[in-house]
Amino acid sequence: MPSEYAKSLGARLRSIRQQQGLSLQGVEEKSNGRWKAVVVGSYERGDRAVTVSRLAELADFYRVPVSELLPDGSGVRHEPTSKIVLDLERLYDDASEELAYVARYARAIQQQRGDYNGRVLSIRADDLRALAIVYDASPSGLIERLTEHGVLVADPRAFFAS
Repeated sequence: MPSEYAKSLGARLRSIRQQQGLSLQGVEEKSNGRWKAVVVGSYERGDRAVTVSRLAELADFYRVPVSELLPDGSGVRHEPTSKIVLDLERLYDDASEELAYVARYARAIQQQRGDYNGRVLSIRADDLRALAIVYDASPSGLIERLTEHGVLVADPRAFFAS
């Protein structure tokens, strides 16, 4: 009898496959036999354990992050994020190509909000996640990069107190 985790994992696998409009047989055909319909079906039912490496290969086949195949509650699906505050003077003065997308995004947000105070800009969690995708990083990984470049404001209240 499959465990609850195996059933949940199987349900995620089935959902992703169906979202892509594939039948089990369609998976076998599209993969040129690499993924047998009977094997994928047994993963989806939770009857057969899938190794981490096979799960990664299946994620690659479906063109989704491995984390999207994992059931809710796995602890790795979505990284919680909160808003951050950018030091715009440092960001715009930084000539590195690495921060070009962040600077462009910040300018777009300023324009959208009509917020031209010129010193700081709050970046909401959703904006941070979108930027992280552009940088092919996790939100925390992008925060780490921004910190290394010195463009994050750790305490906005202290920033304005000086």
